[in-house]
Amino acid sequence: MANPIEQFKIQSLIPLEICGVNFSFTNSALFMMISVILIVSFLILSIRKSTLIPTRWQLLAEIFYEFSFNMVRDNVGIEGKKYFPFIFSLFMFVLFGNLLGMFPYAFTYTSHIIITFGLAIIVFVGVTIIGFVHHGFGYLRMFFPHGAPSITAIILIPIELISYFSRPFSLAIRLFANMTVGHIILKVMSGFIVALGVFGILPMVFLGGVIILEFGIAILQAYVFAILSCIYLHDAIHMH
Repeated sequence: MANPIEQFKIQSLIPLEICGVNFSFTNSALFMMISVILIVSFLILSIRKSTLIPTRWQLLAEIFYEFSFNMVRDNVGIEGKKYFPFIFSLFMFVLFGNLLGMFPYAFTYTSHIIITFGLAIIVFVGVTIIGFVHHGFGYLRMFFPHGAPSITAIILIPIELISYFSRPFSLAIRLFANMTVGHIILKVMSGFIVALGVFGILPMVFLGGVIILEFGIAILQAYVFAILSCIYLHDAIHMH
C-alpha cells in the first residue's frame, strides 16, 4: 500500500537558490498558479458575453458572486462592502484549492499548514489594522468589554487576548486538518480496495460515497474560512 503521507510531499520543480535562501518553484506553487488561472479564466469566460438570460457558466459565476456578496453583507454590514473583493478572492482561492486537490495526481495546497496559516495571518493582520483605523486606540476596548466591572479586568483581559491571538491558528488549523485527514482517509481506503482485488467492488461503492462527502467538505471548509473572516471583520468594524 502506498504511503498516504506521500501525497503531501513538497517537490521542487525548478530549483532556485538566492543568497542561501531557497526560492524553488514547487508543486505547491504550481497548483496555486493553476488555481488562480482557473479562477480568472472561469470568471472572464463566464461574463464575457453576459446575457439577460444567463448561460450555465454565467449563472454559476453569478451564484458565486452573489453568495459571497450576501455573506459579507449579512455578517459585516453595509460598511463591509468595500472589503468584498478581498473576501470573494479569498473564498474562491480556498474553494478552488480544495476542489482541485480532489482530482487524481493533483496537489492540495490547502492541506499544508504553511499555506493556510499564511492566509489566516493575512486576514488577522488586515482585520487588526482595520480595527485601529476605525477606532484608533479605542480598539483596545476589544479586550475589555464595555460595562464590565473593573475588578474583572485581571481575568477578562488575558482571556480576550488569548481568544484574539488564537484566531489565525484556529482558522489555519481547521482548514489544514480537514483537508489533510480527508485525503489520508481516501488514500488508505483506495489502497485497501486495490489490495482486495475483485473483492473490492463493494468497498469501492462505499468509497464513491466518501468521495462525494469529501467534495462537500471541500466546499464547506472554503465557506467556513470565508465566513469566519467576515465575522472577524465585523468585530473590527463594529467591535463587540
